[in-house]
Amino acid sequence: MVAVGILTANRYDMNKNIYISMMNTIRSVSEFHRLLSLTEPKHPLVSVIDLAESIFLEDAIWNGFVNSFYCVALKRDTKGKIRYGQQHYDYDKGVLSFTAPNQVQYLDVSDVECGSGYLLIFHPDFLLSHPLARHINHYSFFSYAVNEALHLSADEEADLVTVLNKIDKECSRIDKYTQDIILSQIELLLNYSNRFYERQFITRKSQNHQLLVKFEGVMNDFFERGAKTRRELLTVHRVAEIMNLSPNYLSDLLRLHTGQNTQQHIHRRMIEKAKEQLSTTNLSINEIAYGLGFEHAQSFSTLFKKKTSLSPIEFRQSFN
Repeated sequence: MVAVGILTANRYDMNKNIYISMMNTIRSVSEFHRLLSLTEPKHPLVSVIDLAESIFLEDAIWNGFVNSFYCVALKRDTKGKIRYGQQHYDYDKGVLSFTAPNQVQYLDVSDVECGSGYLLIFHPDFLLSHPLARHINHYSFFSYAVNEALHLSADEEADLVTVLNKIDKECSRIDKYTQDIILSQIELLLNYSNRFYERQFITRKSQNHQLLVKFEGVMNDFFERGAKTRRELLTVHRVAEIMNLSPNYLSDLLRLHTGQNTQQHIHRRMIEKAKEQLSTTNLSINEIAYGLGFEHAQSFSTLFKKKTSLSPIEFRQSFN
């Protein structure tokens, strides 16, 4: 939302369900309108909110809440402190951000100025029986962190505002065509966002180069210096956590610049390290698997054969 810190629910692992159940849940578009001091929405399942007209009620719900709907926020000149994990950020520029249902969020209503912009919210029920319901999860930016928001050019912003205005207009025309027309516009907005995120990945060359260097450093640290003493397997979530990025953002960044996502990079380095040890040391298969973070050697052997078409033993024998 406006000046909101987002923590995706899946960061809570085993305690996820318990933690979510303790959160306040905003279940409907109508309830959200009330909490922003707005009149009833034109449509019960979808709404385009003018942020300049919004006033956040000082309700305890903002101390920790989840929405039951999707949110796309186009914000200009919004000021206030947001929290993501243990870090704080200032929201004082025009950005586009996304949240999916059941993401944990926090808002300090004592330090928020809405500025201007729009907030598109739509309930998952509005997608039922439409193709978008099956592939909306493909838009990975719904699980990006707040510091990974999309910064828009004036032309890009104008394109999105045009789409939002069309959605808002259609909300007043509820008939048998409404769902298809609005969802086609939402899909257009999401496809524009894909394009604009790719542009942002490309144009932020210096920043992204630093991230790529840091990513290689994390990989080197694990596979070159620390692998023999570590018991945990290097995972996408672990790498993203070390880099203070969301897993999807990191994978999308790597895929654009290298052609491979985070998991593919991890597996590539893992197999490279395994090949090195199989061909130059007398370490057992179990010792190599343990050093790479595998709990069971069979899991390591399965991955190795999948990637090389040889078992670890067959690969080692090829050097004899």
